[in-house]
Amino acid sequence: MKTIAIFSLGLLSFVLLPLLTKAQTDEELIQNLIQDSFDDLFSGFKSEKLLDYYTEDFLLLEQGEVWDTEMILGYFERAKQNPNPVLRTNRFEFIETKVSGNTAWTAYHNYATFSRNGEVIQELYWLESATALKTENGWRLDMLHSTRVRTEQ
Repeated sequence: MKTIAIFSLGLLSFVLLPLLTKAQTDEELIQNLIQDSFDDLFSGFKSEKLLDYYTEDFLLLEQGEVWDTEMILGYFERAKQNPNPVLRTNRFEFIETKVSGNTAWTAYHNYATFSRNGEVIQELYWLESATALKTENGWRLDMLHSTRVRTEQ
C-alpha cells in the first residue's frame, strides 16, 4: 500500500509539475515587456529601469515626433517634479505578436486611465506597434510607434 501511495504521488508530481512551472513563450515575454515597461516607465517614471526594457538606441515615434532615450528621460524628470501627479493605469489588448529568431514585433491597443485622488480625469487610447531584440539580458524594445486614436465623447 505504501509503495502504491509513493508511486501515485510521484506520478502525480510528474504530470502536474510541468503545468505549474510552464515557461513563458517569447510571445508572452514580449507582451509582458510592453506591460511592465509602461507600468515602470510611463506610470512610475522609474528612469533607472530604462535599460531593463529598452536598447540604448531605442526610438519612440509618438504622434509625429521622434523621441530618443534622452528626451524620454527628460520627460520623466519633468513628470517627477509635478507636485500633484496623476496615477496612470495601463491596459493592453494585443492584436498580434510575431517572433523570428532574435527579433520580434507586436501590435496592440494601449488604453490608459489617468486618475487623481480616486477620480478618473482622462482616458486615452493609442494604436501601437513595437519591435524588440533578444539580447544577452533578455528581450529589449528597440522601437515603439504610437498613434493616438480619437474616441467619441
